[in-house]
Amino acid sequence: MSADDSRPFAPLPIVDGATPATAASCATVPAAAPGRRLPPWLRQNLAPGGGHGETAGLIAELGLETVCSSAKCPNRLECWSARTATFMILGNVCTRPCGFCSVPRGKTEALEADEPERVAEAARRLGLAHVVITSVTRDDLPDGGAEHFRRTVEAVRAATGAAVEVLVPDFLGKDGALERVMASRPEVFNHNTETVPRLYREVRGRKSRYAWTLGLLREAKRLDPATRTKSGLMLGLGETRDELLDVLADLLGAGVDFLTLGQYLQPTLDSLPVTRYVPPEEFDELGTLARRMGFRRVASGPLVRSSYHAREMTEDGRVA
Repeated sequence: MSADDSRPFAPLPIVDGATPATAASCATVPAAAPGRRLPPWLRQNLAPGGGHGETAGLIAELGLETVCSSAKCPNRLECWSARTATFMILGNVCTRPCGFCSVPRGKTEALEADEPERVAEAARRLGLAHVVITSVTRDDLPDGGAEHFRRTVEAVRAATGAAVEVLVPDFLGKDGALERVMASRPEVFNHNTETVPRLYREVRGRKSRYAWTLGLLREAKRLDPATRTKSGLMLGLGETRDELLDVLADLLGAGVDFLTLGQYLQPTLDSLPVTRYVPPEEFDELGTLARRMGFRRVASGPLVRSSYHAREMTEDGRVA
């Protein structure tokens, strides 16, 4: 969220242990697959107007990538109208063939040495108090891009004084990569679990491993206990309730503080199909249950995404 908190933002369904949250949101969403209609709770649009053009212009001017655009996020116009975005570093081509993602895959390009400074300039001009930095997966780099992450976090903090949240790939097999990222002391360390173990290969590809995801989150907390760890899952890919609850227990065992649960939406016709649209009341129930299990903060709703309202997830802007 930007420093200007007067800008309208749809309420985030954060469960704080009091009353169940609603799943209301305003966003455009990807089209449903042919012959399959979106349920009414997903067919909501932003009101006409909005200030998303200013954010889009700044991103274009500085030559930056955002996961908002590359991943076809359904909340993009809402977030950009509120002058916030999730910056995506290390290029716009991914080396992993994840079945749920619309980020292009193919031949990667060399890193841009000035990208950290350009991200920092964008964060400064947007007036961000909480900056989320994510990336494509770069298995082709010796450190998976970890040093570039470190430089970007430090550049943003120097330019803005903002809290920084990193949403990282798994750095599978890259010795010392996690340590480099954690050396920048991000306020929030986010790595998405995405789905249950049974579906990992189909959803995340043959290189991704559920055990590595848990280990990465556990090790990040060990390296810096003051950093809040965070993870998220997409629902509607064929997981069962028992499988989901087992994953939540595993994440708690790995010391995860913050949890996001959202509806998977098929971004392209070549992506994995949606097996089920989870109703808002079920998201409410799961969010309340997860909070009672022990997560410090839970956001659960159909349009929740891992970096949506990220500052609000850190207990109204305070990482404590």
